[in-house]
Amino acid sequence: MNKQLAIVEDDPDVRAILQRSLSADGYGVTALSSGDGLEDVLSASHHDLIIMDVGLPGIDGLTLTRNIRALFDVGIIIVSGRGDLTDRVVGLELGADDYITKPFEPREILARVRSVLRRGGRGMAVAAPSRRQRLAFDGWLLDMTSRSLSDAAGNPVPLTSGEYKLLEVFVGHANRVLSRDQLLDLIYESDTPAFDRSIDVRIGRVRKKLGDDPRNPRLIKTVRNDGYIFVAKVTAPQ
Repeated sequence: MNKQLAIVEDDPDVRAILQRSLSADGYGVTALSSGDGLEDVLSASHHDLIIMDVGLPGIDGLTLTRNIRALFDVGIIIVSGRGDLTDRVVGLELGADDYITKPFEPREILARVRSVLRRGGRGMAVAAPSRRQRLAFDGWLLDMTSRSLSDAAGNPVPLTSGEYKLLEVFVGHANRVLSRDQLLDLIYESDTPAFDRSIDVRIGRVRKKLGDDPRNPRLIKTVRNDGYIFVAKVTAPQ
């Protein structure tokens, strides 16, 4: 079945270009001029990815990203005319999977969409049989089959696809120092982005989910000038 995408873009010309390019590439596309009806669209039918402008009328794209991330298991690419580092970091901190600045070529959008979908997205990838297992650390349980995290009481802790993949890499390489480049390679494989600040942002989000104080972390420690190390003891419960 074709992947289903939603476009949220108030500029009719940009919206038409995106809809035409993505439809021609085989995707099912729902196009909206604002974020007002997005939650209804996502509730009514499954969507794999949202491409969302920042400067929307009414609720802005960044606020919408935060709200959608809390409610739905869907990939998010932010599109914006603002390309400075601060805006990119804010977008990633709120849970976006990628950030593209205007003007852009339709080919770039297609490449980014394919990349985000290939990374596994939320609920889109099935773990390989050899990885169908559960790993425990410091009272937490990471389930490779359901791609989920639960605390010591068994309560689920929501993770974005990027947060899950980062935690999976750390758990699988416990007690080894990993540089930013190594983390990027392990997370993105052949689709490694040049924007390595995203690793720091994602680590901050994962630390927060794990209750790991960034000023004195117990689990994910910063190794100055070298990268990061996950220091918890990892076990495979029966």
